[in-house]
Amino acid sequence: MSLLTEAKPEIRQRPAAFAAVAAILVTFAAAAAVPSPLYVVYQHLWGFSAATLTVIFAVYVAALILALLMLGALSDHVGRRPVLAGAVVLEAVALLLFVLAGDVTTLIAARIVQGVATGAALSTLGATLIDLNPRHAPGRAGLVSGIAPVAGLGVGALGSGVLVEYAPFPTHLVYALLLAGMIAAGVAVALLPETAAGRPGGVGSLVPKLGVPARLRADLLALVPIIVASWALGGLYLSLGPSVAADTFGLHDHLVGGLVVTLLCGAGAVTSFLLRAVPTARVLTIAGTGLAVGGVTAVGGMVVGDLRLAVAGTVLSGIGFGAASLAAFGTLARIAAPHERGELMAVALVISYAAFSLPAVVAGVVAGRVGLHETALGYGGVVAALGALALVIQARPLVIQARSKKA
Repeated sequence: MSLLTEAKPEIRQRPAAFAAVAAILVTFAAAAAVPSPLYVVYQHLWGFSAATLTVIFAVYVAALILALLMLGALSDHVGRRPVLAGAVVLEAVALLLFVLAGDVTTLIAARIVQGVATGAALSTLGATLIDLNPRHAPGRAGLVSGIAPVAGLGVGALGSGVLVEYAPFPTHLVYALLLAGMIAAGVAVALLPETAAGRPGGVGSLVPKLGVPARLRADLLALVPIIVASWALGGLYLSLGPSVAADTFGLHDHLVGGLVVTLLCGAGAVTSFLLRAVPTARVLTIAGTGLAVGGVTAVGGMVVGDLRLAVAGTVLSGIGFGAASLAAFGTLARIAAPHERGELMAVALVISYAAFSLPAVVAGVVAGRVGLHETALGYGGVVAALGALALVIQARPLVIQARSKKA
């Protein structure tokens, strides 16, 4: 029996619930990306450095990772709905803080609360999608888990850029709209069926830890290089991407700042969808190639000052980003048993967001010393090297055979 068909039959035949959970996942991801085009505005208003910018970015991820460590397995014990309801409430509080923010301190507080909310939501939403996965499409949960976060990041960044550039109240309106979205998410959570039977040990699960069943460790370790390469790239674009566009190419339009992120994430989302039926080993090869070639191309565009080349590199990198997300989360969705889903998704997300944040923080510190342009060149080169390393590792016969069994 497939691991994805162990949920209650009546639960697995609720397409509206599946669609609602996917929409909530997109909304959380969009909310996470919304501040990116606004960072330049905040810098102008409050006069802080690139290093401070990456600190603001990093506290969000630190809070998110802590939440994953403490809350990642909680829904396996107490149920999906209570954890999701708490995450929605916390996200609403964060959005209110963004609306009220008038200095860096409040902005940091908002990002911390948002990080906790997102960490609580992501692993639970991923597990809920697997619970609700329809019988006739056994790979759909993995596909949506790969596409939705990437698509949400792109939608959030682009929408924020449009509103900041053309709408009134640039640091308030987008958060008010997201707050309305969270109210709708709260209603949806209240109507969702409970998909986890629950089990004892909920309090004990709050002790921060990372745990992967022994039978799944080889599969997860085989995915680590490509996860690190792709999410490190995402961290660069979401934290410093709009600033790099302004510094290197003189593009100060806030819409352009959003497009920088959307090019990467949009290409990633489309790629994930187009590759949904391709064997995992081949998707991983596409991911490593896209990250390596895209990184080199983007760096080349920055070196010679050619915007078209930099855009092409971003799109190629986005292809690698999307393929990596599809392969990683699709594989995890297939191999996890029902009682392992929350915790396994949490571990994968911790790895992803550690790669997403730590290099970006280092880049922010380095940028203050050697310059933003030079830092972006070095960062892009490192991501390209990581993509190439992932390709080498995936070429090992034993790794490919291990993965092919799960494809």
